[in-house]
Amino acid sequence: MSKVAHYLQEHLTGEVMTSPDARRYFATDGSIFALLPAIVVYPQNENDIRKTARFTWQLAERGRIIPMTPRGAGTDQGGGALGSGLMIALTAHMNRIIEFDSKSGLVVVEPGLNYGKLQQTLHTHGRFLPPFPASYEYSTIGGAVANNASGEKTVKYGSTLDFVRSLRVILANGEVIETYRLSKRELSKKLGLSTFEGEIYRAVDTLLDEQKNIIEDMALKTTKNSAGYNLLDIKRKDGLFDLTPLFVGSQGTLGTISEITLETAAYNPQTTLLAAQFETIEDMQAAVMDIKSKGDSPSALEMVDKHLLEMVESINPNQLKGIIDAPFPAVVLLIEFDDSSDRAQHKNVKRVKKILEHYTSKVQEETDPMQQEKLWKIRHASATLISHSAGTKKALPIIEDGVVPLDKFKEYLAGVYDIFARHRLDVAVWGHAGDANLHMQPYLDLAQVGDRQQVFSLMNEYYSLVISLGGSTSGEHNDGRLRGPYLEQLYGQQLYAVFQKVKKICDPYGTLNPGVKMDVSLDAIRPLVRTQFSMEHLYDHLPRS
Repeated sequence: MSKVAHYLQEHLTGEVMTSPDARRYFATDGSIFALLPAIVVYPQNENDIRKTARFTWQLAERGRIIPMTPRGAGTDQGGGALGSGLMIALTAHMNRIIEFDSKSGLVVVEPGLNYGKLQQTLHTHGRFLPPFPASYEYSTIGGAVANNASGEKTVKYGSTLDFVRSLRVILANGEVIETYRLSKRELSKKLGLSTFEGEIYRAVDTLLDEQKNIIEDMALKTTKNSAGYNLLDIKRKDGLFDLTPLFVGSQGTLGTISEITLETAAYNPQTTLLAAQFETIEDMQAAVMDIKSKGDSPSALEMVDKHLLEMVESINPNQLKGIIDAPFPAVVLLIEFDDSSDRAQHKNVKRVKKILEHYTSKVQEETDPMQQEKLWKIRHASATLISHSAGTKKALPIIEDGVVPLDKFKEYLAGVYDIFARHRLDVAVWGHAGDANLHMQPYLDLAQVGDRQQVFSLMNEYYSLVISLGGSTSGEHNDGRLRGPYLEQLYGQQLYAVFQKVKKICDPYGTLNPGVKMDVSLDAIRPLVRTQFSMEHLYDHLPRS
């Protein structure tokens, strides 16, 4: 062990490891990158993280920078869970449900808690956490908060941020703070503190006032967005102030989250599902916009395109047999309703079916859970493409998660098809139609120099397309190392400079997950690309998107 590892093991309750196999395990996540950490720390509790942060701060004051990277289950597809210094592995010990109030629906958890475990517990109390990502069965709550994750229910319920009531955060110097909505009087007390917490409140408050006009311009016309730092929701017009939106989605670059208080929603397992087939993209877009503009939103509006169905059939001809048959429509839309009352649910189903009549005659309605499960296989078939190998080529998570204004959906999809055609790649698209938030993963071989070059060519074209349509480069998977280089192009030089100031305020020595989100370039990430992509971390589960 190194001197640093020996020191940490002496002062921490949890374990410290430097063995080559442990470091190799944490050198990859769900992204195309690899970065070997120096030390793996398994914190037993919040105090262990606090001591570790304090230690790195003291070293940084003397000119020695050792980065800290918090990590959950390592499912991040943008490389946000990779670091060259201390890997803070949260799942081993900090994985508890601390408290649940069945009356208010509030639940307090540690960041390393498995999302699926929490969801199962909530279901037994008639509650659930709606913005769960597709990976919820094997990802963590802390990862969802760090990324401001979303999923199929976001179209109705919103993103993770909408359910985070408060946080406990370890700052870069080891101080522990609690974030929640402050009154003017409470904010005044925070501004008067002589601690690092006080410095942050004063600096952020001043920055928000000085750069107000620039910050207001960061609002995009998309239904969700996890790119950059959320500066819009910190300070309200009535003077209420909350740093929670700043830390949610910050990927450990501003502080390390040690405890999360979440709101939950009433859970109704008795749903109605519609499967609608469309012959054109135009009809699908018009139907979605019509549905969303009239009445309450369905709880899910998911889609897969014709190309995905064709690819699944070629890989596994029996997977969707009897559920949907060739020739396939241009798009299949799955529309779910989970209204708490039967009357409201029936009314909304009837309303949407009437809308669909204008765009398609192929609509299937199911209320039986077994039949619904069959229909959901259409959407979940994307997992087949993600885990499939085409010879030495693998599906790579490099150009996906863009989100655009709903009225640009058709142009977005057409642009994606054009990019794949020009690069002579097979295309398959799936995602959240209600948010115009799509996923697609090209098959490439990272061992081939030409394919590695093509990765960056595809990225530049794809993210430029999304930005040109007024969209965000990340709807739900966040920036990480993959999309960080495009933040300045997305928001402009002035707003990017504001983000840099926020990073400097919270992390003056650059010890908190550097190289993620901010100040990351394409040249910096090129050497980190693996020569062979694998999802071996997830083979105990079925990787989903």
